[in-house]
Amino acid sequence: MLVYEIYRALSYVVSPLLQLHLRWRKIRGLEHPTRMPERLGRPSLTRPPGPLLWFHAVSLGEGMAAIPVIKECVKWRPDLNILLTTATMSACEVIINQLPTGVLHQFSPIDTPAAMDAFLDYWNPNAIMLLECELWPNLIMVSSRKGIQLALLNARVSMKSFKLWSAPVLFPLISLLLSKFSLIIPLSSMQGIHFQLLQAPPFIINFAGDLKYAVEYDASKEELRSIDDLKVQLGHRKVWMASSIHRGEEEVMLGVHKVLKQVYPDLVTIIVPRYPQHGKDIAQKLQKEGQLVALRSQHQKIVPGRNIYVVDTLGELRHLYRLTPVAVIGGSFFPGLAGHNISEAAAAGCAVLTGYHVGHFSHMIREMQRLNPLSVLQVTGKLELEEAMLKFFSDAKVLEARQTASKQAFHALSNGIIANAWNVLYFHVLKQALLKGR
Repeated sequence: MLVYEIYRALSYVVSPLLQLHLRWRKIRGLEHPTRMPERLGRPSLTRPPGPLLWFHAVSLGEGMAAIPVIKECVKWRPDLNILLTTATMSACEVIINQLPTGVLHQFSPIDTPAAMDAFLDYWNPNAIMLLECELWPNLIMVSSRKGIQLALLNARVSMKSFKLWSAPVLFPLISLLLSKFSLIIPLSSMQGIHFQLLQAPPFIINFAGDLKYAVEYDASKEELRSIDDLKVQLGHRKVWMASSIHRGEEEVMLGVHKVLKQVYPDLVTIIVPRYPQHGKDIAQKLQKEGQLVALRSQHQKIVPGRNIYVVDTLGELRHLYRLTPVAVIGGSFFPGLAGHNISEAAAAGCAVLTGYHVGHFSHMIREMQRLNPLSVLQVTGKLELEEAMLKFFSDAKVLEARQTASKQAFHALSNGIIANAWNVLYFHVLKQALLKGR
């Protein structure tokens, strides 16, 4: 409590600076131009009467993992109001169109006493479901004081955070915060051990599987028409995709592209950077070099002579995987990176490759490889990636075996995850929260 009181006092003191920081982010286009007051706990929507569940996911990946659970909640308890908060613009832009009818969206409040008190007093949720590693002290302690049930879904802690949280200064605070939860659903058994070592009560830890295996393909008619149009443009050309790449990784992918193009002149390389601006930068650089590049945001066609297709949009990746037999998942080729979700590519039936710098996604890779060693191929860098791609394109049976393995492993691991998560969540949290009649 002493460490928390210090944190609470400091968060009071820095509140004006945080507000200035939000204004600076707004100027840079990183905050919504008209909805910034939501970040200070001021609502822009009317709270409907009746019980309300609050799901909080900071960014796009966590938000997409929350949506299947929200849909399961709507399916079984349509009488409940649901609020989803996210912190980033990219998450809002994509997720707001994916939510079931009636589900509310707000930007999450910053973790200052004033913002959190205002938010909780207005929305008055019966239960709060936090995604992955969102341990905000004021949110948790104020919610606990108000008697609001707390759950941590797809819970994880990176090795860097685990070491930091285990240090003498922070360990008492983290243990206190974890003690306020009614349920923790770790995304793996190793993560469960980490939370126990951080003194989370063992009886609140329950397993349901990694929610990121719950891949959904809901798409509008316009989106489906766009993907089908791309299929026609690609025709029978050799295709591969490098997805979720970070700055610097494009050099690896373009180097591989150059080698493959010498063997397969009609090759098409689809590049999907993690951030849209990076895609625009890649396209601009290649165009200056005289290469013909198609940019998705400009609706440019993949015509003969154009061998590189750069996707500088958000929220389409799971649909774009249907265009390619091979997916190389970026954010994994340089030290300091931490990988990205490989399950969407596996669900689409792609042969899946990734680097070795994969952070907590290592558990997903190990699980898939345990079920079928061919399901995920890890490569150290450009040379091994070149070798693998040449093998795949020259031997259809090898490629097909990889595609089948990844899809089978995905289906085995994804089966029943949402139902399991809903059952555990309802029994340990929602049942008690709704009985209180708050």
